[in-house]
Amino acid sequence: MTALPDSDSSAFSDADLLRWRAEFPILETTNYLVSNSLGAMPRGVYDSLRAYADTWATRGVRAWGEGWWDMNAELGNRIAPIIGAAPNSVSIHQNISLALSVLLSCFDFDAAARSGRDKVVSTDMIFPSVYYVLRETLPTAITLELVPNSDGIGIDLDRLIDAIDERTLFVSLDHVFFRTAYIVDAARVIEKAHKVGAFVILDAYHSAGIVPLDVTALNVDYALAGVLKWMCGGPGGVFLYVRPDHLSTLRPKLTGWQAHKRPFAFEVDPVDLRDDSFRMLSGTPAVPSLHAIAPGIDIISAVTVAAIRQNSMRQTALLIELADAAGFPIHSPRDPARRGGTVTVNPPHAYEVSRELLARGVIIDYRANAGIRISPHFYNTDAEIRAALTTISDILDSGAWQQHTDARAFVT
Repeated sequence: MTALPDSDSSAFSDADLLRWRAEFPILETTNYLVSNSLGAMPRGVYDSLRAYADTWATRGVRAWGEGWWDMNAELGNRIAPIIGAAPNSVSIHQNISLALSVLLSCFDFDAAARSGRDKVVSTDMIFPSVYYVLRETLPTAITLELVPNSDGIGIDLDRLIDAIDERTLFVSLDHVFFRTAYIVDAARVIEKAHKVGAFVILDAYHSAGIVPLDVTALNVDYALAGVLKWMCGGPGGVFLYVRPDHLSTLRPKLTGWQAHKRPFAFEVDPVDLRDDSFRMLSGTPAVPSLHAIAPGIDIISAVTVAAIRQNSMRQTALLIELADAAGFPIHSPRDPARRGGTVTVNPPHAYEVSRELLARGVIIDYRANAGIRISPHFYNTDAEIRAALTTISDILDSGAWQQHTDARAFVT
């Protein structure tokens, strides 16, 4: 694996970052601009999964005691410095729905409602899967209040903060909105929530790995994110951060033997929960997924989010400049301080154009009520960004988009 000169982002040039391109095989054949949805696979995943298979083949059941059992915590501790978390405070789960469900299972919502904490606050830009879990988990005694967006792109922060009051049990906050890449001022929301005695669950799925995040400095109670997108880790790598002072007090109802202090004693008694990140785990871990996510974590740690963010701000500004020149509407913040790693471009016939882009090897995605999400990462060149915008113009000018008017893909 290529090594960078040092960990000071100010020392990184575009050339330094692009030295990592060779680590991502898909870049050899496509213009891959969709890391907001699925990061490019690192070449090291081949070796990591081969090591898993070799271990299973040669060590069999002994592999549990030789690394498999502790692998979740070990990887959590490699993620922790990337997000500013303390050691042993990060656990890894299959997806955000399950991780959030584990966290929510810790709370007595009916008792909270009886005490006057009968409201959960979020926004109407919430990621739908998180909304589904909240909607189906919260009892009828708890109101889920969704603060409306201000312009289809961002949120009126004062309005959101005003919604957080003494009735609020917790705030479910998207750090970066998935459709538009709008960055919410999480520090102000957390400050207000704590002032009125509420806690905050921060969904950092669209910021972790592309926007600097320090959960300790933010003093956030809980954070959910994943390696699937900007951290190039693939599926099965959602991580849950629990602030250390909360960790020893939570009692998940959705639990399992990995959370037990003595799992191999096989006690049929009340569970004696561990006091570290294992406390939030459940049953037997998906070891292949843990192997697959490791190389991406290590690359992001080596490149540093600070260097990635610096490059991202420059490339998304270039993207907006090119879209403006072509006359394509932008559905993302123009203020770089409020813009994550994605620029959502909404040309005429955006869905059909997105299908033709994919057919031509320009890999992006489309979101309804937003447009085409284009997401350069540290391994993308400026030439690839220019090529994507030129291709959109060509598709519109040639009418090639029309061949996609009669079909809708299930996955966009």
